[in-house]
Amino acid sequence: MFELISELKAYPDHVVRATCIACGADAGTSVFAYTCPECGANLDLEYDYDAIQAEWKIDDLMTNPDRSLWRYAPLLPVHSPPRNRSLEVGGTPLVYANRLAEHLGFRELWIKDDTRNPSASLKDRASAIGVQHAGELGLSTIVAASTGNAAASLAALSANAEMNAIIFTPASAPPAKLTQILQYGATLVAIDGNYDMAFDLAREAADHFGWYNRNTGMNPVLAEGKKTVALEIAQQLKWDVPDFVIVPVGDGCIISGVYKGFFDLLQLGWIERMPRLVAVQAEGSPVIVNAFSAGKLVMEPVSAKSIADSITVNMPRDGQKALRALRESAGCGVLVSDESILQAQHELASFTGIFAEPAAAAAYAGLKVCHATGEIPRDARIVMLITGNGLKDIPAAQKQISFPQPVEPKMAAVERYLEQLGTLGQDHATRRKNRMV
Repeated sequence: MFELISELKAYPDHVVRATCIACGADAGTSVFAYTCPECGANLDLEYDYDAIQAEWKIDDLMTNPDRSLWRYAPLLPVHSPPRNRSLEVGGTPLVYANRLAEHLGFRELWIKDDTRNPSASLKDRASAIGVQHAGELGLSTIVAASTGNAAASLAALSANAEMNAIIFTPASAPPAKLTQILQYGATLVAIDGNYDMAFDLAREAADHFGWYNRNTGMNPVLAEGKKTVALEIAQQLKWDVPDFVIVPVGDGCIISGVYKGFFDLLQLGWIERMPRLVAVQAEGSPVIVNAFSAGKLVMEPVSAKSIADSITVNMPRDGQKALRALRESAGCGVLVSDESILQAQHELASFTGIFAEPAAAAAYAGLKVCHATGEIPRDARIVMLITGNGLKDIPAAQKQISFPQPVEPKMAAVERYLEQLGTLGQDHATRRKNRMV
C-alpha cells in the first residue's frame, strides 16, 4: 500500500469498495492497495451500481461513437479516459464462425478476436487501464512480469502514453515477443528462470523502486480492463448473452475479468443471466482446473511446462478469483495436451482465417474436448476467446506444418505438383474438359 503522489483519490467515486477475495476486509478506496492489508490476498473492486444506473443508460452507450474500451468509462476504476487514445484498444470483432460450427456440429459459434488489439493480444485491455491509473497516481514508471504478451502490451501502451516500462520476462520467452518489447523501447530484464520467478522479482522491484506494478495477478485494476471483453461480447450480441464462453487460462486473470464484466452487467440489469464459463488449461499447467474438478478451494502448485507459454504457470496468482468465476457461473474446467493445442491452432486458422498463438488456440482445443464429451450441448450458443496472435510464436506454429520442396518455374511442373496435392479442384477439371471438347 502507498500514499497517493497525485491529488486524486486512488479510485473515482463510483468505486465504493476494494474487498479481499479471501477474508472480506475492505482495503478502502482513497489509498491504493495492491492486495489485502489484512491477509495479503487479492482484492475485488465493487461499484455503486445505483449511481451508475442513474447517470448512464444503454442508449448512451449505443449512441457513443467511441468504439474503444473507453466507451465503458462509467464501469472503469479510473477518473477519466486518457487524452491520447490514438492506439485504440478494444472494439475487436465478434466473428461468426459458421464453418467451424458446421465442422463440429454446433448450432452457433462466435469468436471474439482479440488478436486485433494494438499489440495483438487481449492484454492490451489491462495495460490501457493500468497505464492510465498509474498516471493518475502520479507515477511514470510501470513494471510487469510476463511470458511475453502482457509485457509487449505494456511496452506498446507505455510508449504511446510517454511512460517508462520495465519488463521482467523469462529469457526463454518466444523471440517474437521479446522483439516486440524491445521495439517499443521498454527496458527488458530477461530472467534466467521461469515466469513465477520473474513475477516475484518484478513485485520486489516495484516495492524497492516505487514503481507502479502492472502484474495482473495482484493488481485489482487490471482485471477491470480485461472485463471489457465481456462487456463488448454482450453489446455485440445485443445483450442476449451466450450460453458458454470458452477462455484459455493461466494465472486466472482473464477468466476472472470475463466473469466480472458479466457480473457488472447483471447488477445494472442489462443482461438476464450469467454465461457458463469454461476454463481451458494446458495439461502441463493444470492448477486451476485440478482444484475446481476436485472441489477444492486451495490450489496446489506444479512444475509447469507447456508449449502454450502464455498460460504456463506453476501457481496461478489470481486463482481464487478464477475458481469463484467457475463456481458462480456453473462453469467447468478442461485440460488439453500440447499436441491437441498445435492441431487446434492449425485447424482454427484453416477454418476461420484467424491465426492464434498456442495459448489462444488452447480455447479451441478445449471446445473440441467439450464437444467430444457432450459437456456443451450442440444447440448451445458459444463464444470462444482468441487472446493472442500466432505471429508471436512462429517456431511453435511451424511444428505442425512442413515447407514444400521448390518447383521448377514452368507451368507444366506447377500443374503436376498441384495434381499430386489434389488441390486443382473442379474449376481445373471443367476447364480441361472444355479444352478437349
